[in-house]
Amino acid sequence: MFSRLAYTFRETLAGFQRNVTLTVAAIITAAISLLIFGLTLLIQNGFDNLLARWEGGVEMIVFVNANTAPDGLQLIEDTLNEQVGTTIDSWSYCDVECSLGDADRVLAGDPTTRELLNADNIPTLYKIVPNDGTDVEFLRGLKERYLTLPSVTTVTLAEEQLDLISKLQSFVSIYTTGLWIALMIASGLLIWNTIRTAMFARRREIEVMKLVGATDWFIRVPFMLEGLIQGLLGGIVAVGAMLFINWRWTEGVKDFPDASGMTALVVIDGFEWRVALLILAFGAFVGMVGSGLAASRFLDV
Repeated sequence: MFSRLAYTFRETLAGFQRNVTLTVAAIITAAISLLIFGLTLLIQNGFDNLLARWEGGVEMIVFVNANTAPDGLQLIEDTLNEQVGTTIDSWSYCDVECSLGDADRVLAGDPTTRELLNADNIPTLYKIVPNDGTDVEFLRGLKERYLTLPSVTTVTLAEEQLDLISKLQSFVSIYTTGLWIALMIASGLLIWNTIRTAMFARRREIEVMKLVGATDWFIRVPFMLEGLIQGLLGGIVAVGAMLFINWRWTEGVKDFPDASGMTALVVIDGFEWRVALLILAFGAFVGMVGSGLAASRFLDV
């Protein structure tokens, strides 16, 4: 058992030494494609944070002073109920706990401001879904009306901003996804070519091994392990680069204006580590599949 393991690792190492140039090219290509894959997932998550407040057709948000008395909240809700069925389709109240969760997403890139918010001072809010086809100018009129209500601090509208963010999210997602898929295919082909070259270089040795009774899997495993390690190394490089880029973005976004909304595009809730694990697993899988296909295809040399 141990002799077989020793043989497998020894042959894998020899394979790296025989094809240094092709191996490095495959690892670099895999790293770039996996980096783009990881950044695509982080960007999508950032946009989801940015759009979280506007899910479910919400087009207006009414912010209420912290610790507003029940009578004050009831006045706002009575006003909203008067328009349900005419101009408003539905509304929902986001209490203190909900507002704190909302702040975690929206202020992810501004931890200083987030730390200042707690259950005693965070504003609560009402999320309003207007009827289909409600004119933007009419919503602006509702905004002015709600601003006159006691305890209301501000009212925000989605308007063109929501449409712009959605289009930008779609654009980024489509093109970055297409790019990492193309590069991942190129990486798989490079690994495939590396293994093919290694097998041709050892064709006489493989013939001898078959003559003395070695099984196809015994011959194939070192080559598959070589491809798996190539993909895994590419994944490790990609994870390091992704975490560095995410860290630099997190630090840089702190200098953006508070009203820009860009702080919500920061991913610091642990999602980046889940993406890192996915990158490593995906890189190893692609490397193993590419090398496995090559080993099976060119085993009869």
